[in-house]
Amino acid sequence: MKTQNQTSIRVYKATGFIGEYQKLIRNTVIPYQYSVLCDNAPDTEKSHVVQNFINAAKAVRGEDVGDGFYGMVFQDSDAAKWIEAAAYSLSLMPDKELESTVDGLIDIIAEAQDNDGYLNTYFTIKDKDKRWKNLLEGHELYCSGHMMEAACAYFEATGKRKLLDVMEKNTEHIYKHFIAEKNEGFPGHPEVELALMKMYHTTKNEKCLELARHFVNIRGCDTEFYKKESLKRDWTVWGNNPEDTDYQQSSAPVRAQNVATGHAVRAVYLYTGMADLASQTNDKELFDACRRLWESITRRRMYITGGIGSTVIGEAFSVDFDLPNDTAYAETCASIGLIFFASRMLENEIDGEYADVMERAFYNTVLAGMQLDGKRFFYVNPLESIPGISGCTATHWHTLTQRPKWYTCACCPPNVARLISSFGKYAYSENSDTAFCHLYASGEVKFENGIAFSCETQYPYDFTVTYKILCGGKIAVRIPAWSKEYKLTLNGESVDESPENGYVTVSAENGDVIVLILDDAPRFVYASPKIPELTGCVAVERGPLVYCFEGADNDGDVLSLSIPRNADLNVGEFNEEIGAVTITVNALRTTHCDGLYTYETPDAAQYTARAVPYYTWGNRGENQMRVWMTRG
Repeated sequence: MKTQNQTSIRVYKATGFIGEYQKLIRNTVIPYQYSVLCDNAPDTEKSHVVQNFINAAKAVRGEDVGDGFYGMVFQDSDAAKWIEAAAYSLSLMPDKELESTVDGLIDIIAEAQDNDGYLNTYFTIKDKDKRWKNLLEGHELYCSGHMMEAACAYFEATGKRKLLDVMEKNTEHIYKHFIAEKNEGFPGHPEVELALMKMYHTTKNEKCLELARHFVNIRGCDTEFYKKESLKRDWTVWGNNPEDTDYQQSSAPVRAQNVATGHAVRAVYLYTGMADLASQTNDKELFDACRRLWESITRRRMYITGGIGSTVIGEAFSVDFDLPNDTAYAETCASIGLIFFASRMLENEIDGEYADVMERAFYNTVLAGMQLDGKRFFYVNPLESIPGISGCTATHWHTLTQRPKWYTCACCPPNVARLISSFGKYAYSENSDTAFCHLYASGEVKFENGIAFSCETQYPYDFTVTYKILCGGKIAVRIPAWSKEYKLTLNGESVDESPENGYVTVSAENGDVIVLILDDAPRFVYASPKIPELTGCVAVERGPLVYCFEGADNDGDVLSLSIPRNADLNVGEFNEEIGAVTITVNALRTTHCDGLYTYETPDAAQYTARAVPYYTWGNRGENQMRVWMTRG
C-alpha cells in the first residue's frame, strides 16, 4: 500500500511564483514574526512567547518568574512554528545571521525544559502540580508536537541536534507517563500524532512510533474519558464541554469514524497522523477510515477555495452541505492541515484527487491568509465580505474585511510561513524508481532515488510546465482534474498515454525535455443544489485559482451585479497593484430601489465586471467582495 518515501526530496530550489513567495517569507515574514515573538513589533498584539520561555527557565531554577506567563495555553507553539519556518527557509537560502537567531532561541527553549523532560511554559510557570491533569484543554501534547516538528526540520536543515535532543528527552517523558506508567488519556487537540511520526522518520526511535500508534488507537475507545477527567479537577482553562465527543473527534474509535466532525484544525491534524501511521505500518483498516473521512470533507464539507470548517461556533465542521459564504470560518490553519492530510494520503496511494485538493487549498485559502506584503494575516477566510456587516454584527464579527497584524491566538501566521517555506515537500515525492510531480513550480529538484530535473513555468498564470531532465528515470506528472484539455510531450513528441489515477508516467533520460501544456481558459463553476446558499449562483476559476469580485474593480459595488447565462469569460489585463491576471465577464448591474423594498421591476444595465484571484482580496483597502455571483 505504501507508494512513496516520507522524505520526498533531497534538494529543492524554487524560482518563479513560489520562489518569490519563499523570498518574501525569508526577507519579510520571518524577521517580522520574530519581532512579534519578542514583543518588539510596534502597534502589534503582544506575544510574550520568548519571555514565557525565559520565565519558565527561571521557574525551573527556582527563581522569581517576574511577569509570569502571558498568552494562550498553547503560546509555545508559535515559537515552534516560527523555528520550523526558519529551518525550511535556511534549507533553501542559507543565512548565518538567521541561523544564529534560531540557535539563540533554541538555547532559551532548552533552558525552559524541566529535569524530567517536561516542556511547557504555561504549566511550568503557572502551576506545576496541574501537569497532565487537563488533556482536554491543556494543549501540552499539542505544544510538544509542534516543537517536535520544529526540531526535526531544524536538524534536517542544519544538522544541529540541540532541539532534537530536547524533544527526544520530552518524548521519553511523554512515553514514561502514558506508556510505562499507563496513565490514561489522549490529546484534546490532536497534533502530537503527526509530530511523533515525523520524529520517528527522523530519529528511527521506536518509542515515537509506539506513542503515535497509542494515541491513535485509544482515541474514542472511552467516550467518557474527558468527562471523567473533568470531574477529578476543580479548574478549567476555558470551559470546554467535556461531553462533546464529536467536537473532540472521540465519539468512536478512529477506525470506526465516518464523518469529519468538530474543530476543523484538530480533525485534519488527527487524520494526518492517522494517514502517516497507516502508510508506515501498512494498516489498511486505518487507511480505509482515512479515506472515508477524506470523502466526508472534500465531497460534502469543503468550500470551493479549499477552506474547511464552516461555523465560527467551535471553529468547526457543521453538517453536510452547510457552506455559508458570508459567515464562513475556513480558518487558514485548517486548510494547511488539509494539505498535510492530502500529502499523507498520497503516501498511501497515488491519486491526483489528493494533489488537486492540496493545490486548491494552497493557492486560495492559504495564500489569502497572508497579505501580499507579508505583514498582515487572516485567521478567517470568508467567501463574501460586506463592510458595515462583516466584522460588525454579532453573526459576522469573525469575518474581518482587513487583515490584522497579529492575533492573541496567533496560530495561523507562522503556520503560513512554515508551509510556504516547505512547499517542495508537497510539490514532489518519490519511490525507489519514480519521481512524482504533484504541484507545479519553477526550480530545481533532486530526489533521493537519483532522479533530478529543473522545472520552468510561470504557473499559476501561465500553463506551460517544462521539465529538463538532469538525471533520468520515471517522471509521473499530474494532470489536474480542472484541465479539460492538456498536451504532454517528450522531446517534442506527443505522449499519448492516458492518465492513471491522474498521473502520466514518462520514462526520461538525461537531457530529455518533458513539456506539459494545461488548459488556460477561464471557466464557470456551479455548486451542488444541496448547498442552499448557492442556489442560482456561479463562480469563476482559471487554472488552480478561484476568482472573486471586489468593489475596487467594479465601481465599489458587487452586490448589484449578476452574470447572465450567456455571458463570456475573458482573460483580462495584468493588475500591477496586486500582481495578478484579471478576468472580465459580461454582467448586469441592477439599479437600486429607493426604499427597502419595491413593487417595481428593477432595471438592469450591461456592465463589464472584473474578477481577481481570491488570494489577493483585501489588499486595496476595505471594500465589498464576493466569490459566488447570482445568475441573471
